[in-house]
Amino acid sequence: MNNKIEIIKQTKGAFDFLQKLYFEVSYMIKEAEGLLGEEPEEFIIGKPSGYGINTRTSTGLESNNVNYWLMRRMAVFFVPKVYTEGTGGTTTTHFNEDLKILYLRVVLDDREITEPVVYAGVFYDFEKKEGQNRMQKFEHAMNHFEYNENKFIKKAGDGVYDDNYLKFRWNVFECNLFDLNSGSEVAKKLVEPMVELYRKV
Repeated sequence: MNNKIEIIKQTKGAFDFLQKLYFEVSYMIKEAEGLLGEEPEEFIIGKPSGYGINTRTSTGLESNNVNYWLMRRMAVFFVPKVYTEGTGGTTTTHFNEDLKILYLRVVLDDREITEPVVYAGVFYDFEKKEGQNRMQKFEHAMNHFEYNENKFIKKAGDGVYDDNYLKFRWNVFECNLFDLNSGSEVAKKLVEPMVELYRKV
């Protein structure tokens, strides 16, 4: 009987902790959003399907799908107001040669990391592949990245994404999520380096 009581307690504690972690991630993203909106570029958060994050989740009972029941990775992007338009709670950000995107991805759990990490930086030099109709706007790419995470960002630095739909370059840095404990740390360790990269490429 004692084991059952302990398991019930641990289960409740685990869910309480996860919920608190998700809240902290949302606060960090909203803090970054507010700070980026004050920049001369007037960055706004992209809304592929409303005001939210992009993530890969599953409700499948197959073993490989159960791993996606919990949100382990999530992403958002920011774009200068002049490069996007908003309608009905979503944004439309068309590809063009001048487009640059600020990208922020939170990885809470992965075999390749020892603690939760944030990847942040800039995507640029976009090239939509000829003959494809799937990627009409950048918002369409966000879930695509989550489903192709094995060929996506795994470490800081420069990189190139290239598949049948889209090609672009990125320059990202990383910081530990638990080092972003205040608005000033989000500004100094996340937002300022993102904006600096954006202006440099």
